[in-house]
Amino acid sequence: MKLSIGSGLKLAFRPWVEGLENIPASGPAILASNHLSFSDSFFLPAVLDRKVTFVAKAEYFTSPGVKGRLTAAFFKGVGQLPVDRSGGRGAAEAAIKAGIEVVQGGGLFGIYPEGTRSPDGRLYRGKPGGLGRVALATGAPVIPIAMIDTEKVQPPGKVVPKLLRPGIRIGKPLDFSRYQGMEEDRYILRSVTDEVMYEIMKLSGQEYVDIYATVAKRQIAEAEKAEKAAAKAAEKAAKDRSGEAPAKAPDGAVEPGTPGAGSSGPGAQDRPAA
Repeated sequence: MKLSIGSGLKLAFRPWVEGLENIPASGPAILASNHLSFSDSFFLPAVLDRKVTFVAKAEYFTSPGVKGRLTAAFFKGVGQLPVDRSGGRGAAEAAIKAGIEVVQGGGLFGIYPEGTRSPDGRLYRGKPGGLGRVALATGAPVIPIAMIDTEKVQPPGKVVPKLLRPGIRIGKPLDFSRYQGMEEDRYILRSVTDEVMYEIMKLSGQEYVDIYATVAKRQIAEAEKAEKAAAKAAEKAAKDRSGEAPAKAPDGAVEPGTPGAGSSGPGAQDRPAA
């Protein structure tokens, strides 16, 4: 990955990096990053000398056909671990177990505490389960990382990236060894996650939103759906109005304002009675 895609990314996009010295030359660490773009998982490993392991949805590894096999080979080659996300809590447990194994093996484990990509470039509340439990179960340092402008390089839903220059800020390691063995305490997990998210916020300069990104995505989707429904209703109403026929007077009646129309019409009150 580093020789092929990594070299190409650095040559084409020239990502700038601050705080590279905060990544240990050896030994375990957890890299906790904001998540703006699909390309985050490529730019970060590309600028590091060491291998970074992320978890990825199992569909990347199980798709049928030649394209599926090539996709699976690619994700295995760049250090992704397959996790079945359809199993609810079981899927989360599998991801946590995978992360613990990577860290206990002396590797770098990459994780996005928000759990999904930001829908609008803001920083959302971190989910405490994965990050906190891996950190407290292993005692490994947590290194906060901010990806900068990667959502501009590859906006959500876009396949072809734009040739813009992204950035990566790497913060100083955070030590949570004082909480080791307390990974079942949800208040400790929340405290650890919030501390990491605060450091990411300082590094990235993003606006912080105290809700989960998954909730924000649902709210945005519902708002877009309501907006489309309102626009469709307005369009239908406009068509209905444009298709209405002009009003006609009843048979035998005289249109107002015409000779013999009686007292109706402008100035009728000034005419003398017959």
